[in-house]
Amino acid sequence: MNAKGIKHFYIPEEQSIYLLSHTDAKKLKDWLALCTEQLSALGYRDIHLIGKGAYGFAFAGVDRQQQHRVFKFTRITLPASIQDRLEEEAFMQSLVDHPLVPRVIDFHQKGRQSILMMERAPGLDLEQVSLREGALHPRLVVKIAVQLGKILLDLRHHTHQGQLRPIVHGDIKPSNLVWDEVNERIALIDWGSSVFAQLDEHQQPVQNNVLDLMSGDLQQTNARLGDVYFIGDAQLNGALSSPRFDEQGLASTLYALASGQSARFARQVIPPSSLGLPKILSDILTYMLSDNESAQREGGDYLLSHLSLLENLVFGEHVPAPAEALLPVWVSRSSKAIETVVYSSRKSFLRERATDSAQNDTVQALNYINDAQFERYYKNYLDGMGDTEKGFLAAISRLAKYPVVGGLAINWQPDGVYIDSSLNLHEPDKKDAFDQAVNNVVMLARSIHRKGVFKCCLFDAKNTLHFDRDTSQSKFVAAPGTRIPYEKSVQTLSASESRLHSYFEDGDDPDELLALPATIMDAISRLNAIHHTGCIIFEALSHHLKIHSYYRLLDHTKENEFNALLDLIVQALPEISGEGISGFMKLPYKDTRCFDHRARCADKYYPRNPKAH
Repeated sequence: MNAKGIKHFYIPEEQSIYLLSHTDAKKLKDWLALCTEQLSALGYRDIHLIGKGAYGFAFAGVDRQQQHRVFKFTRITLPASIQDRLEEEAFMQSLVDHPLVPRVIDFHQKGRQSILMMERAPGLDLEQVSLREGALHPRLVVKIAVQLGKILLDLRHHTHQGQLRPIVHGDIKPSNLVWDEVNERIALIDWGSSVFAQLDEHQQPVQNNVLDLMSGDLQQTNARLGDVYFIGDAQLNGALSSPRFDEQGLASTLYALASGQSARFARQVIPPSSLGLPKILSDILTYMLSDNESAQREGGDYLLSHLSLLENLVFGEHVPAPAEALLPVWVSRSSKAIETVVYSSRKSFLRERATDSAQNDTVQALNYINDAQFERYYKNYLDGMGDTEKGFLAAISRLAKYPVVGGLAINWQPDGVYIDSSLNLHEPDKKDAFDQAVNNVVMLARSIHRKGVFKCCLFDAKNTLHFDRDTSQSKFVAAPGTRIPYEKSVQTLSASESRLHSYFEDGDDPDELLALPATIMDAISRLNAIHHTGCIIFEALSHHLKIHSYYRLLDHTKENEFNALLDLIVQALPEISGEGISGFMKLPYKDTRCFDHRARCADKYYPRNPKAH
């Protein structure tokens, strides 16, 4: 793959099964059941799915010796060249002999099916820990930094067949680090992007003889693209593979964990110096996350040569400071199993420049061919944005990793940022962490200087309705009894017309492609007059229509009329023509919060003498 190709290639995360068509969902369920049956037949028990992606799936199980194992299966529908990557992953991981890297036990192929078996690291991945806890305590961030640094030193000095052959992991990020909370140890997993480094840490060729240097291997990169939310520019742009790639992944990971984020992009607005870290680590991360390559290398060298100093830092007792949300967050009294999806619009005005032709071709070819979750996980749509804008969208995406429904409407004006919101969290234990995620969205919004509106809807994928048709010229017809779901508030709430938020007050959305028929638009307009909150999104594909929705009726006296209008929308589905997405959102009240523009957070360091503090 040439540098141009690798720049624009990214394997997306797996989407919610509730957003798949009935046929695709059944195929997926049947295949998962078959994998479970095969593992059971081999004598493993307590088998369950622990991870999924475009390449395949990961299951956990217990063998006859009561040892916990992980099994990675490739999708048999993938081309053979892609399936072969699991064998390459097994080979690369098996070369790494380190206590913080799970050991490969076996790799074999059964027919066309490739299976990789390895040890299972105890604990949760750090992305899940971060979502539960919010920003991690500086003591834990330092501890993770030291352990990751030791792994990178080991990879940098790796030898193969008697020669120095540094290994690049290529995809270091919180979700690829499993955290054992009892022993406070990490385990680095998912070696699917790992390769032998072409350059060493001094940017000199690794090859040891003239023939290797003349072979042409240094004419194009062997690097694989890791998660674009965490990798550095060199890896993103197809540079020759180097241990420096993993230093960037390490720095991004530490920054994300210390700030309660899921990406590296916000570093100019929420800098490492504002996160309450010890000044030595804050300065290291500032250098490593710099846009200057020599500063990056200087920071990486300092980190790896001062691990013992970091290891001996002293910390006081952790007393978490409550984070008051800058926007109102309503919390359900009990947890509810919700699969949140975010649909956000008007990304186009966040772009700083037009995308290049190759990128534009990629996006146009893929535009809306999957579902509303498409732009949540296909991260190439970030191309053309500045880092702060990318950080803002990453912060919006992080909200959807919580069980939350509702929406946001953010209006940028010259004198400040005006935000209307409705955020309903269904997991009380995560309130503090969610408040931090909301505050990061607000902080990043305040740092953006644009004039325009950004809207996003957060809905439960389990409520999505699916409708199929035989050809693109056929009509979408709902089965008898199909209803758009909604819930009611605990008690009826009267509406003050002066405070109502309208579906239509933000104007037409230029990023929406589907023109809805007049019957549906009229029904939505009449719904607008009834006091409720929520959203409805129509996603029309050539053979498939999805209606994503979240509705909460506030005025119980209008329930009959509310029901009739929702039924009218379902009855009018045969009138829909064309393909694309169109969505409408209504907040319960016009309760605008205003914030002044702010370029960056103030510096804040961990106290030098924590006991005195």
